[in-house]
Amino acid sequence: MDRNQKLYDFLKSKTWQLTERWYESLNKDQNGIYATSNLEEIQLLKQQNHLFHEKFVEMFKSDELCEKSFDDFITMVVNDEGHQHTPLTEIIGEFFRQQQLYLELLEEFMDQYPNELSSKQIIAYTNAILTTINNVVLKFTNEFIEQSKIRLKSQQEMIIELSAPVIKLDSTIALLPLVGEIDTNRAKVILESTLQQCSKLQINHLYIDLLGVPIVDTMVAHQLFHMINALKLIGVTTSLSGVRPSIAQTTVQLGIDFRDIKTYSSIEQAMRKHNNN
Repeated sequence: MDRNQKLYDFLKSKTWQLTERWYESLNKDQNGIYATSNLEEIQLLKQQNHLFHEKFVEMFKSDELCEKSFDDFITMVVNDEGHQHTPLTEIIGEFFRQQQLYLELLEEFMDQYPNELSSKQIIAYTNAILTTINNVVLKFTNEFIEQSKIRLKSQQEMIIELSAPVIKLDSTIALLPLVGEIDTNRAKVILESTLQQCSKLQINHLYIDLLGVPIVDTMVAHQLFHMINALKLIGVTTSLSGVRPSIAQTTVQLGIDFRDIKTYSSIEQAMRKHNNN
């Protein structure tokens, strides 16, 4: 595309004006960051928007500008807490408002300098504005969704870890109360978390209470067995409590040998027996 230096200089001088025009016309009734009345957040929002314009106007000067030029801007916005709590559709809507601002500014330039751009240049610049915004929106959307998945997975793992806390009872003894259904993913997290917590807390005996686990199937039984053996490798002995008759029957039917593991009907019974020893 045949670049026009005067157009570039014109747009370069308008970057802050673009930001102020954008914020002035911003719908403040939206959700998330766009509704903020916090002055610091508003200033940050404007700075982020201005960074976008600084990058975007370079398209009017260099043929080498590509979507990668926006990578640091996209990363900054994706990781911004305010934008993380803003619906993706609203963020995308604001990207397309930038598109409209540039089309309006291009028209303003043509009114001011009517003979500066050829018809071919006008069409090329218009297509470049539309294409670049579309590509940036696509890249941003993909990154935003991927980061959302990562945050969701991290939150899920944190919830799972919190649902399997190792509670220290004295200097070397702790309790792991398991509550709710245990699927494959949770069983893996429980195993890793329990080993880490016992090692960190310097536990040498762990009570594992199953009273709150409604179903002990093949997978749960095997995972318990693996966890107990793994704990043994780091010097932690275990006692199982809350072992209902149905659970005991299941383990027998599955052929899992818990004969070397101390089992009790309740945590009170387990602790009383352990203290007596």
